[in-house]
Amino acid sequence: MTIPISRNLCYGVVMGEKLICNNKKAYHDYFIEEKYEAGLVLQGTEVKALRAGMANLNDSFMLVREGEAFLHNLTISQYEFGNRQNHQTDRNRKLLLHRREIEKLYSRMREKGLSVVPLRLYFKDGLVKVEIGLAKGKKLYDKREDMKTKDSNRELAQALKSRNRD
Repeated sequence: MTIPISRNLCYGVVMGEKLICNNKKAYHDYFIEEKYEAGLVLQGTEVKALRAGMANLNDSFMLVREGEAFLHNLTISQYEFGNRQNHQTDRNRKLLLHRREIEKLYSRMREKGLSVVPLRLYFKDGLVKVEIGLAKGKKLYDKREDMKTKDSNRELAQALKSRNRD
């Protein structure tokens, strides 16, 4: 008797998401209003470098040119076992989004002064995906307020933890 294996199963284990890298700076510098998932067009040894976790999302952003979305300043380090056909580390990579999503993001970027920043890079069912967020920049006082709330939450959690020990 044969058991059919679906695409999402690999020897009885459900394939999920494997995080490659996070952009913690984006959550510190921006208010994230909406999130989208997009694919990336990659070349050569970039996937192998990503499997080794050699990527950096800091200071990267999305621009729209001629109806296509591109991710700028995404750094994928060179694969150390690559040959002369290794990839360029700092090239612009095309994002795979639906046309309506690109038009919506582009219009929101132009109207309200918002920007689109990548939030995290991950594997989903063996494919490389990037989560992008429509973001509005924080002012200095907003950042201070966030730091105050985080500190107070941390102190409260420590107090509860020490109280529960006694």
